[in-house]
Amino acid sequence: MNVPDHHSDQPLRDDKHLPKILIVTPEITYLPKGMGNLAQRMTAKAGGLADVSASLVHALHSQGARVHVALPNYARMFDLGMKERWQNAFDKVDRALPEQRIHLAEDAAFYRRSEVYNATENHNVALAFQREVINHIIPEVQPDLIHCNDWMTGLIPAVAQKHGIKCLFTVHNIHTERLTLAHIEDKGIDAEDFWTHCYFQGQPNSYQEMRTDNPVDLLTTGIFAADHVNSVSTTFLEEMIEGRHDFVPDHIGHELWQKSKAGCATGILNAPDSAFEPQTDPYLDHPFGPADHARGKRECKALLQKELGLHLDPNAPLFFWPSRLDPVQKGPQLLAEILRQITADYENVGLQIAIIANGSYQQSFHELVEKHDLNGRVAVVDFSEKRSHLGYAAADFMIMPSRFEPCGLPQMISPKYGTLTLAHDTGGIHDTVDHLNVDGNTGNGFLFETFDAAGLRWTIDEAIRFHQLPAGTRSAQLSRIMTESKERFNHERTARSYINRYTEMLGTKVTM
Repeated sequence: MNVPDHHSDQPLRDDKHLPKILIVTPEITYLPKGMGNLAQRMTAKAGGLADVSASLVHALHSQGARVHVALPNYARMFDLGMKERWQNAFDKVDRALPEQRIHLAEDAAFYRRSEVYNATENHNVALAFQREVINHIIPEVQPDLIHCNDWMTGLIPAVAQKHGIKCLFTVHNIHTERLTLAHIEDKGIDAEDFWTHCYFQGQPNSYQEMRTDNPVDLLTTGIFAADHVNSVSTTFLEEMIEGRHDFVPDHIGHELWQKSKAGCATGILNAPDSAFEPQTDPYLDHPFGPADHARGKRECKALLQKELGLHLDPNAPLFFWPSRLDPVQKGPQLLAEILRQITADYENVGLQIAIIANGSYQQSFHELVEKHDLNGRVAVVDFSEKRSHLGYAAADFMIMPSRFEPCGLPQMISPKYGTLTLAHDTGGIHDTVDHLNVDGNTGNGFLFETFDAAGLRWTIDEAIRFHQLPAGTRSAQLSRIMTESKERFNHERTARSYINRYTEMLGTKVTM
């Protein structure tokens, strides 16, 4: 995928009276070139956090804010040699700026990694990262506000609280680690300095009494100690507070409730990667926009049908599954339950399904296709970026029956491409998908309320009814939806929400 070109992203000014913002993140997609000669080589992505961090830094920097970034030095992923590491550590990498803006946490735990997370070393990497931020980067930057992300930065809000620095903590995923103070201190962090601001598994007593027997919960510490907490959707925050999901521990829900009760918890949606724009998508041979979507989608559909071995039929309603095939969260079992029936019921219109995804349920779909002789009607293939982009562009409908969804991105990407979402009404989906009302000229998809196969089947029936409307009616709706989605789902809007939150927390304007 091509990275956005930010060669001209020079700050509008560098006002020393503006507050300093330090963004602490374990992953990033890109940094504006104006922040340093090596910025565009610093890419380490595992999920949406990387995109949100990149867009936020870009927006702050382009508006002249004094934004600093703390990252682990993933030397292998960044492709940095020793000379460049030294240069980045000790030189001002852009002479236009009076201060260093990119701060790489140095530890052998980062240098040779080929991915951000793995199954065995995450807590040691997290402690090494936080040790460097706490011991070196915060004293060097002396920020007015620190923005931390997820459990890998969970101790930093406690340090910020101890030293009177404002802190925003963003919860992207409900995952945590529990470590004793002794373990934390063995990794070079002076926990005695801030332990009273941590959240412990048991009731905390004296420091010495619980140093080895009462673990610190890193994610809950971040929530507990931060001045303000946000999740990546308003509805998912409400669901966590109300205890609607059994995978969210009670103590996390309680701490979020406490923050919300105090007016210190909000939801801010993520946004899709900027490469997901049908007019400029680098993976599309036939780009298109709201004005010519009928032509563009028809050409893309033909390409996808040919590549996946589906029947070449420009009029076939094509349904696309883009999410990993995970039955715990994403609900592929709901589609599997009705697959044979919907292909039979809508054989007269040539209904097709393209599953472009990996996961534990993939083999089940392969077996269903073979058992019911659905070749040409249903395709099941491994995920690739190019196939996924083409799927969004080619499809008429996108299937997303998630049991739960902290934020979700497919339901924001799809309408940009004129592809309507079929989804379970939960979490971030509730905040981004509105049920289609053709007569009222509103909505961008179809929602079902109860997580079961019957609900998903109902949305497919609704989708087919829409597909059978006159071409002019459908075209007008898709043009509207594409235009509205481009304005609604973008990183600029997400970054603006974070900048407004910084301003409220600091009581002073963050940018020009």
